[in-house]
Amino acid sequence: MSRSTTVRKGAGVASLAALAVGGLVTTASASTASEGGGDLVIGVTSDPDTLFPWKATQFQAVNVLQNIYGTLTEFDQDLNVVPGLAESWEVSEDGLTVTFHLREGVTFADGSEFDSADVVASLEGIQLEENAAVARTTLASVSAIEAPDAQTVVLTLSAPDAALPAGLATVNMAMLSSDDTEEALNTEPNGTGPYSFDSRVPSQSLTLVANDEFWGDAPTLGSIEFRVIPDETSIASAMQSGNVQFAVFDDPLVAETLGGDVTVEATPQLSYHVLQLNATRGDLADVNVRLAIQCAIDRQEVLDTAAFGEGEITGPITSPAFRSDPAARPCPERDLDKAAEYLEAAGLPDGVTFTAIVSQGEYATSVAEAQSIQAQLADANITMDIETLESGAYVDRWVAADFEAAVALNGGRPDPDSMYGRYFTSTGNLNQVAGYSSDTLDELFAAGKAETDEAARVEIYNQISAELENNAAWIWLFTSYTYTATTPDVSGFVPMTNGSLQYLRTTTVG
Repeated sequence: MSRSTTVRKGAGVASLAALAVGGLVTTASASTASEGGGDLVIGVTSDPDTLFPWKATQFQAVNVLQNIYGTLTEFDQDLNVVPGLAESWEVSEDGLTVTFHLREGVTFADGSEFDSADVVASLEGIQLEENAAVARTTLASVSAIEAPDAQTVVLTLSAPDAALPAGLATVNMAMLSSDDTEEALNTEPNGTGPYSFDSRVPSQSLTLVANDEFWGDAPTLGSIEFRVIPDETSIASAMQSGNVQFAVFDDPLVAETLGGDVTVEATPQLSYHVLQLNATRGDLADVNVRLAIQCAIDRQEVLDTAAFGEGEITGPITSPAFRSDPAARPCPERDLDKAAEYLEAAGLPDGVTFTAIVSQGEYATSVAEAQSIQAQLADANITMDIETLESGAYVDRWVAADFEAAVALNGGRPDPDSMYGRYFTSTGNLNQVAGYSSDTLDELFAAGKAETDEAARVEIYNQISAELENNAAWIWLFTSYTYTATTPDVSGFVPMTNGSLQYLRTTTVG
């Protein structure tokens, strides 16, 4: 099993610098599509919990929807920001105006034309709090959205925003037809992406077909079936029997069982495993209790137990150009004496009890992580009860912040503002889920968005990382790998460190 080396030090830095300052970003040349086509069956452990891209947080939903919908900007395989539905854009010298020039001839799956009216409606819709778009904070700096003509959109900003181009590249910022509604799209998605929605059998399968009108190189697969198979071991068996041709595994042990002609590629991920603590709940509101929990956990033991050592200990920020130093925290190693001191300072020397929710099915190592953490905390007189939920119920509880703690695998981003600004600022649309904010963090995140100098931004996000760790806002654990498995007849797929399946557009079977 070979390890991918697609993550590289400094990936994405050039793109951020180019987009944050004045100047023209030219049209990126599309990669040459592979020839061959065919129909691909992908094994997945869960059904998408939503088909509405603005609300998608579940990994499976994101993986499906990013092949159906388009965004103004995109990431290439090295996580550089490149043109998407916007073929170019320029930023004014003062950083307060961003002008996007849209591609001509783009259509939605229903045949309607894509133009600036759709962009304005989409961006304004994402900004509306009642729409509960999970990336709403991405547009926090946008004070006005105008369309001087059908192919031009002008954003006026309240302050320079170096993170905006990267933030626009996620499927949560998908461009929708101004005629569509959430209710309609949850039944039949209508996007501008390389593939179009074809059919769905709930809890069994979802099928996409090639969008022959896609603006880029023609998608190379005739159809993609996401087939729901309850666990990764069963998916592996389906691959070996020839019923499934493609799968992405989280469990390294399952990946290692795939012998014969199946090829497995391991790719390090920006997503991070974390014990989220809701600092608005009970004893967890006391920073000393949270620090006690931090000091009582041996992260390497959690990694070794749950993922067999396949990964790296991490701090909060996994973005390549801004990566946190995992040693820069109050207890970089497990320290039960220090944990006891923190509990004493909290006035709780006999310990505390809280409950953590855990997803069964969205990723393979979740329950093992929870059990390892539970056992370790018990040594420090900290009781963590575990409530195991199926994937959809877990996401519902998580989005509603209906938990004291959550064992989670959260997606990483190339830019740390789009990764954490929505969580840890007082006005962030997911701050309720994060359960923590402060005046200091508000000031630092605002400074990080406004700063265009690369080195200065790195220093600001180092301060943000320290603020999060010193207050044990959450307990960051480790980053891991995904294991992309393909049968011999599959070629052309490029795994990405952000977990994206966007290169299904260049994948062939046969």
